[in-house]
Amino acid sequence: MTNDMMALKGLVEKTSDSDLLRDMISFTAERLMALEVSGMTGAGYHEKN
Repeated sequence: MTNDMMALKGLVEKTSDSDLLRDMISFTAERLMALEVSGMTGAGYHEKN
């Protein structure tokens, strides 16, 4: 989770204000989808098995 927070912080620092909301929504949607899939499969984030 710490790595995700650092990635979000880096994203906020490098984007312009007009793209910030779009990028934050994209980041959140990706994480939610990954959590849903890992919950269904029992595999962790980036696990292959």
